[in-house]
Formats: sequence, C-alpha cells, structure tokens
Amino acid sequence: MPNAKGRRRRFGAVRELHSGQWQARYRGPDGITRPADHTFPNKTAAERWLTRKETEILDGDWIDPDTGQVPFGQYAQAWVNERPGLRPKTIELYRYLLHRHLLPALGASPVADIREPNVRRWRKQLLDADVSEITVAKAYRLLKAVMNTAVDDGMIRRNPCRIKGAAQEASPERPVLNVAQVYELADAIDPRYRALVLLGTFGSLRWGELAALRRCDVDLAAGTIRVERQLTLTTSGGQQFGPPKTNAGRRVVPVPAMIVPELAQHMSQYIEDRDTALIFTSPEGMPLRHSNFTRRVWLPAVRQAGLSGVHFHDLRHAGNTFTAHAGANLRELMARMGHSTSRAAMIYLHSTDERQRTLADAVDKAARADLRQAKKRPAKTRKPAKGKSASGTEVARDRKHAL
Repeated sequence: MPNAKGRRRRFGAVRELHSGQWQARYRGPDGITRPADHTFPNKTAAERWLTRKETEILDGDWIDPDTGQVPFGQYAQAWVNERPGLRPKTIELYRYLLHRHLLPALGASPVADIREPNVRRWRKQLLDADVSEITVAKAYRLLKAVMNTAVDDGMIRRNPCRIKGAAQEASPERPVLNVAQVYELADAIDPRYRALVLLGTFGSLRWGELAALRRCDVDLAAGTIRVERQLTLTTSGGQQFGPPKTNAGRRVVPVPAMIVPELAQHMSQYIEDRDTALIFTSPEGMPLRHSNFTRRVWLPAVRQAGLSGVHFHDLRHAGNTFTAHAGANLRELMARMGHSTSRAAMIYLHSTDERQRTLADAVDKAARADLRQAKKRPAKTRKPAKGKSASGTEVARDRKHAL
C-alpha cells in the first residue's frame, strides 16, 4: 500500500500509517470488514485490541457498531412511544424532560457515542443553569432508563449513566398539618368541598381517587370507602377514569367515625341519588379539574385559614402521619396508602422529637411498674460462696430484710 505498511494475522490485520499510528481491521460475524474506532500508538496495542475483539466474537458478546449510530433523539422518542402501560401524566413528563433538557444537548449524538464524560458534562451544565436538582434527577433517571434499553438492544456494552446519587431526589420536606389546621381549612373552604378536605386527610386518599369516587363506593353504615378507580389527565389535556396505578391501589379504607356525619350531610346536600353519581363535582356537576379547583377554591381557602405553601396533597401527607403516630406498622401503612412497595410508607415511620418523648415516657412508665413489682416480692437472702465470708454489704442487706 502506498501510504501504510501492513501485516496479516490469523484474525484481522494491522498496519502502520504514515503518521506513525497503527490501524486495526477485522471481519465481523456479519462478514463485513470494519476498522477499529480509533488508532493505536504501536503495533502491540493494535494487536491486543484485535485479540479482545476476537474474544468478544467467540463469546457472543460482539456488538455491531452500526446499530449504535442511531441518533439519541430518535431512539429516545421511540422509547417513550413504545413503553407499555405508561400513564398520560408520565408520558407528558417524559416528553417534557426530553425536549427541554435531553434533546438540546444529546439529541443529535449517536447512542453509541454517549459516554460517561458526556453524561457528567450534560448534568453539570443543567445544574449550572439553575435547573432544580429534582428536575435534573428526573432527567437523569430518564436518560439512564433509555440507555439501559440500549444495552438490552445490543447497541452499547454498558450504560454510561454511572454518577453515584445522581438519580436521587432531595425533595424539600412538606409541611405537616395538625388536626386543628385541617379543620381550619375545612371551615375556610367552600362548604361544597368541606367533606373533600376531611376525607382527603383522614382517608389518606389521592386527588384522583377522591375525584373518581361514586355514591356506590361509600358505605356510611360501615364507615368505609372503596377505591377502585381514579381520574387522570390525558395527553390531550382531557380527563378520563381509569384503574389505580397498581393493584395495591384497589382497597377499602375505613375512615374515623368523626367524619362520617360530615360525609353523610355532603351526600344528602350535593349528590344525586343514584349509585354512579360522583361524590365530588363542580357546582355544574362536572368532574373536578385539579388546576381549576386549586386556583378558584383551594388557594383562597389556604389564605383565609392563615396558612402558606400548603398543597392539596399535603392533606394526604397529614393523614398518613396521623396514622403512623397512632401506631400503624409498615404493612398497615402500605395497605391504607395503596402502595405496593414500602418506600413511600417508610417516610411516615421516621422518628420525631415528640414521638421519641412518647417512647421514652412509655419506657419510663414500664420501668417504674417493674420496680414497684420487684419491691413487693420477698427478697432472697444471698449466701456467700463456699470458702468465702460474706461481705459487709451483704451482711447489712441480710439484717435489713430480717427486720
């Protein structure tokens, strides 16, 4: 060859270029001859690379480099469209994260060309641009999930998303309302939604579950609520009734007796007398829309109650906290909340100063009771071990008990 010196091997070939670098080429399982994706400083390095490539082929670990040349943007958008069972809100979130935070930086890059340094640089640029840590964590998790599928599809050998802790969200602690504050909100809100506030709190129900409740789901005599569906947003901005996110979401929730009369009054005053009638609706009888409710009803009530920064979901948070402090164990919390995993329920089992004082007081009470019982029992006279005389303390103790 006019510009390089070559040498044939049993597998592949290497040649020295005029630049002094070495090139390696090999024939893949598909019969196509391909060069290495980079050159080498010497012949030994090029031959070692060929040896590893031959091992990959023999072990069945070879990856066709052409498959990873699909642009990340094209692959990621197809990934979202092909995910089975995604909720409309999840699809909406994924598409937002893609178009706002992933595609501008990585969309044109081939999937196989996205390496660990690219991911680190992309994440740092988002954080430097004052994108919230929660949003960055969500975008990182989406990128990691897409690249995991690329590994499964044989496009790349390993996932380049390897930043420790980058997928974890450090969400700020939400306010925990006490019972008095919940009732202040219930008093301040439009009377049509008083029972909504109380049931959202003491039933630990989600917004979508409350908005989907029907008359046939409420058993006033038993004081229970049957949850078997929820109201969700569609990708077009509409709403639809559907099943809970998981099987654990289908449940029967007992509610405290104190709110049953409130719920009964609400149903007699605002709800049509038919099994399929929705429990909570707009004044026009339409299904509740979260954005409209928040703007027109919730925020004015929060201001009137003298509270700040309280979201409707904080009612469920408060109810879960009340249940945990009442002594519910992990399984009981999971069942009441409608969760199939323990991660969310564990939040409500954290120790508080008040709970620690309650526990300490309980230990104190039990210890005092044991001491009182011990003093009532007749004391046993201790005898010195054979060959030893009793100590002065033991003699004095024995005399005291003998009196």
